[in-house]
Amino acid sequence: MADEGGTHGAPFGATVADASDTVSDAVLGSHWAAISGRLKTEVGEVEYRTWLRQITLGPLDEDELVLFLPTRFLRDWVRGQYGDRLQQLWQGETGFVRRIELQVQRNKAVVADDGEVMPAARIEAVVEEPVRAAATDKTSDLAAPLDPRFTFDSFVVGKPNEFAYACARRVAEKPSSPGFNPLFLYGGVGLGKTHLMHAIGSELTRGGRVSVAYMSAEKFMYRFIAAIRSQSTMEFKEQLRSVDVLMIDDLQFLIGKDNTQEEFFHTFNALVDAGRQIVVSADKSPSDLSGLEDRLRTRLGCGMVADIHATTFELRISILEAKALASGVIVPAKVLEFLAHKITSNVRELEGALNRLIAHANLFGRPITLESTQEVLHDILKAHDRRVTIEEIQRKVAEHWNIRLTDMSSARRARAVARPRQVAMYLAKQLTSRSLPEIGRKFGNRDHTTVMHACKSIAALMERDSAFAEDVELMQRMLES
Repeated sequence: MADEGGTHGAPFGATVADASDTVSDAVLGSHWAAISGRLKTEVGEVEYRTWLRQITLGPLDEDELVLFLPTRFLRDWVRGQYGDRLQQLWQGETGFVRRIELQVQRNKAVVADDGEVMPAARIEAVVEEPVRAAATDKTSDLAAPLDPRFTFDSFVVGKPNEFAYACARRVAEKPSSPGFNPLFLYGGVGLGKTHLMHAIGSELTRGGRVSVAYMSAEKFMYRFIAAIRSQSTMEFKEQLRSVDVLMIDDLQFLIGKDNTQEEFFHTFNALVDAGRQIVVSADKSPSDLSGLEDRLRTRLGCGMVADIHATTFELRISILEAKALASGVIVPAKVLEFLAHKITSNVRELEGALNRLIAHANLFGRPITLESTQEVLHDILKAHDRRVTIEEIQRKVAEHWNIRLTDMSSARRARAVARPRQVAMYLAKQLTSRSLPEIGRKFGNRDHTTVMHACKSIAALMERDSAFAEDVELMQRMLES
């Protein structure tokens, strides 16, 4: 893989665009090599690879240099977090760059290790081939194969998943680091837990550095049962405990399987005591996985616990943009925005909808339009158009917070009642098309300003309290499903 100081001083996947008449590409590239090196030193390897590695040099127009990023989310993040520092570094490094402009560039060529320039559609083949070979060579025959599509480079980072992504990067670069063993990833279905686990495995097995065993909790259970039946439990134990990294996906499937939990607990202890890395995923945090033995729950929570929240609109747009770019098919921005608004709960379903659109366009040679999108995806869109009623929201929220349904429209102001009532108002505003006065009438003929205040209060509390935010988001996903 090309280094930041490669042919034109740009990172892998980047080329230097047209330079000005007076400054050559080579000069810009050498300056960028020095600046990117300083940035990497200042922010650290993980931070650099997460946010800054994908910067591409653009044209120099008089004293203004354009820097490209592949998505709007990355551009906005880099502009907000590093924009001033980038400008300072360029001004200090050169005598001719005074201003920096960050822009989005979706269609560009990339430079392979041998210097060959090729279209973006071929990136996947270059990156994946060593991963596939390494994973096959070094993975225990007990484990499932790693999917070469799921790499860190193909994972779209946004606010809901940035912490989990950074933790996964850290484990991939320095397994068994203090405080990161075990790494416990949790979140709803289709939000990227499995992708990050495969990315960790692919990164670690590249070049044959370490041995990795990845499997679902269900497969762990079946393998354990098979070992008991064939009287080969010692072989099963030895194989698992000989790997450098053990990754177990969907741990919630071990709930209620006492003997399998017992075996996993002993395997867990043996590996951690030997300085090996454990990575686990589940749909809930360790403390919320009722049905797990207390000693196992405690051990799982003693490392790094990272949650992945439901996607935001901005993150869904970034995911769709990245997938559309990789496909080579032109997908209008209004279609991407339409999909991001309509399909909100599951990234897999979002990507599946885009894949169907792209396949339809390729098969029939027709451009993708908003009208064709509604026609091709009518079944998916119909399912997501299920109308959630305010009465249903009130009932679910009352059940969740253990208050009476009549409290939703009562005059009681006790916090134990008022907070769930505000949550119900907030969800009614998020999930229904009712106006603020209509929502107020459903809550004991309250004024629309009361509803507005409730929505603002809940949104602010979700920003401050991640546990509360997770509770509200879980309730929203339940209502939408």
